[in-house]
Amino acid sequence: MTPSLPAKWTLAATALLLAAAPLSAHKLRESGASVTVANSAMTVTPARDWNRLSGSPGKFAESWTLNGEQLDDLTFYGGIKPGQPLVKERSKKRDPLPKFKKSTLLIEVPELLEGTYRTYKTLGAFQLLSAEPAPFLGKDGVRFTYEYTDDDGLTRKGEARAAIVDGQLYMATFDAPRLHYFDRSIEDARAIMDSAKL
Repeated sequence: MTPSLPAKWTLAATALLLAAAPLSAHKLRESGASVTVANSAMTVTPARDWNRLSGSPGKFAESWTLNGEQLDDLTFYGGIKPGQPLVKERSKKRDPLPKFKKSTLLIEVPELLEGTYRTYKTLGAFQLLSAEPAPFLGKDGVRFTYEYTDDDGLTRKGEARAAIVDGQLYMATFDAPRLHYFDRSIEDARAIMDSAKL
């Protein structure tokens, strides 16, 4: 039986939508090409190809991945001003996020990220593993590592670098499952963090 003309159009339209879906899901960030990130003046130069995820966690945030967002996540936060959260709040009344403040010190940035993750990702467990002074964007900054358990029960490890420049927070975080994926991709994430400039 031959499909009718409207059925053919429906099949053709469905095929086009399915073919186009992967193209709009991510945007390739090519090795060696400098790009601005997180709607800010921050630029990075990846040493290998990454995929920019189509959704954005916030107005001044964007996420990249190598292997898929469930397997690794490199997120940039650019120019967070005092009074702003790191990511978009789902509900300011029910689930308010901590805000970056004018008085926030570099040593308090890990606590800001922890509070954001606990609320935004609905985490029960988050542990700061280390924090130390480290340059970021050519400025005095902080480097810290952490672990948390997702609502799916998977333990993830993370590493971040941050700096406060002209009263605004700039940060890059890399999170991946503790087993295998973190160790597999952390050097690629560190290379991008090392390349970050204003």
